Amino acid sequence: MPGSEQFDYSLLKSCGKDVFISARAEIRRPHLVSVGSHVAIDSGVYITTKANIGDYTHISPYVTVIGGEKSEFVLGHFATVAAGSRIIAGSDAFLGEGFTSVTVPAEFRDKVEFSTVRISRFAGVGTNVILMPGVCIGEGSVIGAGALVTQDTEPWTIYVGVPARPLKIRKKEVLLEYAKRLGYE
Repeated sequence: MPGSEQFDYSLLKSCGKDVFISARAEIRRPHLVSVGSHVAIDSGVYITTKANIGDYTHISPYVTVIGGEKSEFVLGHFATVAAGSRIIAGSDAFLGEGFTSVTVPAEFRDKVEFSTVRISRFAGVGTNVILMPGVCIGEGSVIGAGALVTQDTEPWTIYVGVPARPLKIRKKEVLLEYAKRLGYE
């Protein structure tokens, strides 16, 4: 069936069951990527970092996770990232102390900042969101479409805007109960 080709899971550090990764996803360092169970990673997803992807997660089309092998992306259980979002786990500092191109020898480069970007369990990242280096999206936190996240978010809080700011508290009881029924505390 056209469009159902899948990524070569044997290249991954580890992979659970019931996983779909499109053959049109590009994982630059698959040996540094662990994928849980019940996961979908759609076409156009591009990952250059180490990654630890939890159970019951979805990474929608054209999500970019950049930062190289010294950076890491963590996606907790029951979390989602919507189409077109950008997760920046590592970046040049742009201080003018050197060039900002990976093609330039290290001695001539500007400072490069590496980090871990974490999307905690039950969290959701909306369409076209940008997450900057080092941020942690708190448990159950939701980021509205088009937001720019430059700081950690509080658990179970909905954020919107540029820069992202809290809008209201999100209900958590039903989600926690469903997760418990699936065997997750």
